[in-house]
Amino acid sequence: MIVDCCISPYAATKKSNEVIAHVYHKLCDMNVIALRFFTVYGPKQRPDLAINKFTELIINDKTIPMYGDGSTFRDYTYIDDIIDGIIKSINYVEKNNNVYEIINLGSSNPIKLCDMIDVIGKKLNKKPIIERMDMQPGDVDVTYADISKAKRLIGYEPNIIFEDGVEKFIEWYLNIYPKSNDSDAKKVLVYK
Repeated sequence: MIVDCCISPYAATKKSNEVIAHVYHKLCDMNVIALRFFTVYGPKQRPDLAINKFTELIINDKTIPMYGDGSTFRDYTYIDDIIDGIIKSINYVEKNNNVYEIINLGSSNPIKLCDMIDVIGKKLNKKPIIERMDMQPGDVDVTYADISKAKRLIGYEPNIIFEDGVEKFIEWYLNIYPKSNDSDAKKVLVYK
């Protein structure tokens, strides 16, 4: 997909890296696969990213800032699926010559923001407290990974469904960040 008309600095830096990689591919005869990751989450996720941040806020009965009306979609991808795609990409580069490819690694199953918040709340057996905020400049309505090329070239197939990934993240989170004000934090997780 052509992404020459970016609307955020984040997207522009990703595109510029792909262009620079192409220059090195041509000038230095380097094999390159540029991987586009779509909203990666899981254990050890940065604390400022939504799933991590919202989990902490819900556990501590604090307000979640929700930008927009909750109808934006993100293609959340569990870290194990991303690692699988990276390994398959390395194998592809090792077995082929004159490679320059840009490949999307995502779940190809966008989740609505309000649904993501609800899933975290249900897994924690707590009702999220939401404060509606204006949309942030440069934010997009939908991210969606077309993974048809990844499937065809490297045999990529995401396996972790969103609800299971969130549950795995919360299990990790509750083991790493026990809350002093919530002695029963580890009992909060609702199992299927």
